[in-house]
Amino acid sequence: MFTVYSTLIYNTTMDLFESSLDTKHQPFAYRMRPENLDEYIGQDHIVSEGRLLRRMIQADQLSSLIFYGPPGTGKTTLARVIANSTKSVFTTMNAVLSGVKNLREEIDLAKERLSLHGKRTILFIDEIHRWNKAQQDALLPWVENGTVILIGATTQNPYFEVNSALVSRSRIFQLRELTKDNLLGIALQALNNKIKGYGKYKIKFEENALEHIVDIANGDARSLLNALELAVETTGETFPPQNDNEIFITLDTAEESIQQKAVLYDKEGDYHFDIISAFIKSIRGSDPDAALYWLAKMVKAGEDPHYIFRRMLISASEDIGLADPNGLVIVESAAAAFDRVGLPEGRYHLTHAALYLATAPKSNSALGFFDALKAIEKEQNSQVPNHLKDAGRDKEGFGHGEGYLYPHAYRDHWVAQQYLPDSLQGKIFYDPSSTGYELKIRNEVLRKREAQIESQNQSSFPEILTTSPPDKNREQWFKKLLQGRGKILREIQKEVFLLAELRSHNTVLDINAGSGLLLWEAARRVKEGGVYGLTSSPENLMYLQQYSNQIPEIERPVISNIILEEFSKEEKGKLKFDVIIGRNSLSKIKNKIEYLKNIYTLSGSEGKIILAETILSESPRLSSLLLTAFDDISELNVLNTELISILKKAEKEIYDSKNNPMTNWNGKELEDWVKASGYRDVTLIKKVYQEQKIISEKDIINWLNPAKSYFNYGKILTEITEDDKLNRIKTMLIRHLSNKYIDWESTVCFVTGNK
Repeated sequence: MFTVYSTLIYNTTMDLFESSLDTKHQPFAYRMRPENLDEYIGQDHIVSEGRLLRRMIQADQLSSLIFYGPPGTGKTTLARVIANSTKSVFTTMNAVLSGVKNLREEIDLAKERLSLHGKRTILFIDEIHRWNKAQQDALLPWVENGTVILIGATTQNPYFEVNSALVSRSRIFQLRELTKDNLLGIALQALNNKIKGYGKYKIKFEENALEHIVDIANGDARSLLNALELAVETTGETFPPQNDNEIFITLDTAEESIQQKAVLYDKEGDYHFDIISAFIKSIRGSDPDAALYWLAKMVKAGEDPHYIFRRMLISASEDIGLADPNGLVIVESAAAAFDRVGLPEGRYHLTHAALYLATAPKSNSALGFFDALKAIEKEQNSQVPNHLKDAGRDKEGFGHGEGYLYPHAYRDHWVAQQYLPDSLQGKIFYDPSSTGYELKIRNEVLRKREAQIESQNQSSFPEILTTSPPDKNREQWFKKLLQGRGKILREIQKEVFLLAELRSHNTVLDINAGSGLLLWEAARRVKEGGVYGLTSSPENLMYLQQYSNQIPEIERPVISNIILEEFSKEEKGKLKFDVIIGRNSLSKIKNKIEYLKNIYTLSGSEGKIILAETILSESPRLSSLLLTAFDDISELNVLNTELISILKKAEKEIYDSKNNPMTNWNGKELEDWVKASGYRDVTLIKKVYQEQKIISEKDIINWLNPAKSYFNYGKILTEITEDDKLNRIKTMLIRHLSNKYIDWESTVCFVTGNK
């Protein structure tokens, strides 16, 4: 039996997911919990098609997991979906109501199932952060030896609230606040469900009534469903449905059904550290608008003003220092004044100090604080930009702070970067006056503000939302694959993934997997998303599959021997990729724009493409290499000169032909094709790589073989010269080029675009 123990007062047991035959008295939010992945709305970054977690659930191959995110984002619901999907025994506990004694009972049952029936046990622990270290330690040995597979749910950062040993053995999936579209989908699902929801009624909303509930729910599905229940039930009691079963919900009813939203802030959790981090970084970056916004956020949420003053005292010396010694004096005076005045008027002193430090020197335009306060009261809670989050706590886990530009590393100790949330970019809270000291700083403030706005379209640094336990064997295997790659190939690989900015939860498609140069690196970086590779060569497919067998089955890249056009038809509407990569994938494609349009249809809503294409028309010519390779100039006799002339004639045909898709294009045309396919923000980087490489005799024979023609050398030479001279050219090339170090130059275009 799946049990969780209630308080000792009642001494009863219950199943967290137990379905009662009488659902009438169950809360609406509980009744509407999805039963399967098709009903689950939101968290696409971990459960959409192609993602690792979805594949694990569908294949019933779960490892230990921890779900981390704010309340109402679907952590327990996701566990319920797993419970309905697995063939293992699924048991549940709530850390608030259970202790070590209850855990031991569950472990004993799990050991019995495993030894007697060969049945695995999945143990779901809700609010696992509520257990102390000793309680979590009691669980560790049984997770370690596989007696149970742990699924934990927590609203707190697991890197600091969950036993580090448990974290190191678990995949961590971060759930985000649901978007308005997610919440609207959940609302419509509930209103249309005739069994568990209100589908038997015709429910209509006054204009903006449903939108108001969605907006105020602020990413919390539970809050949304509770508000819907209250709105429908109270309207139904006051104004019973008529013959047509219609219930009309007014905007007033919607407003009464959901409380005023609160500022998301936890004085003991991540948000506390993230916001104070953003506040100090905004001061350091000389951005008074952002400084006022984060200050208002903290004050509105009830942060201790003395804590804010302490941090500003540090900033006055750390970031202002002797550039303006009055900074420390002003903050200290403002803190003393605050102690005498108190709240609410003391907010002026907080603002006074913050503005002084942010502008260095001071501004007392404290009314800007109230503009920021009004913005907070009106707008939905905005996330701290990831690069402003506190990197000292969990940079490795979630990439917090990644991309932050340290102002002291730049000229004049300032650099333009984003400090306000995305939704408030360009918002002005501080308007320096044209009198007194502010007149002196006005132009500088406006100049920096203009630079901030100009920089807001720069690449963002998204947060890492999922992490996996380290696997040394896996990492060593990937390193072995990298060894032996030529210098140029390693540089190309490095550049592609620098541009890709992959996150571990991304879905990636390698449109030309080839020998796996990009495929294996993507698989190494993407642990909780999904990696797919296409190859049109059965030989390459066999080669890639042979190597992929070294990876656990659920984590292997999905490799298909199929052309892109067929793949896009098969996956239309199913798989959408966050990042699409490819190396030399366009070389043999005649209609490149049509090919790129097919790629575009496979990109997700915020998808990105990165292609690395070698410009073959700018590659070394055999005739040029041959001329520099003669050991003795006297060997350039009449016959050899004639043979080289024939070779040059063939090269002219190869490189000047408008019908050769491998050579009839350049970097500018490549950029234009990507734009024409639908991608925006298209950029092109052209790099020239040089290395010494050895050309083998086999390479030369293949180049001159019409059946294996490289750039069509063999085919064209057989058309323009007789066999005797072709054989002499082959002999000359083998003698002077084979098995020697050749200076080789490659021109590669890296093109990127966003959907």
